Amino acid sequence: MISLEFNKLQALVWSVLNTEPDEIGCDTCFVHLDLFVDLVLAGKNAAGAMPLVQAHLERCPACLEEYEALLLAIRRQTEQV
Repeated sequence: MISLEFNKLQALVWSVLNTEPDEIGCDTCFVHLDLFVDLVLAGKNAAGAMPLVQAHLERCPACLEEYEALLLAIRRQTEQV
């Protein structure tokens, strides 16, 4: 018998119910993350230009963490120049 903790089961059900037919996966999101960050740093509407990346970031804590880390690293690098 497989036993799942309630919070893990709840997260799994939420993910299944909130899946979109045209959503992208983590690999595709990661490929486009640098362009998304460039748009954000340029003051452009990254979410409007890349809605699938934005939607993925809203659903995926791991990719959101990668995005935030990349954004912070580039901002710090820019400040040092």
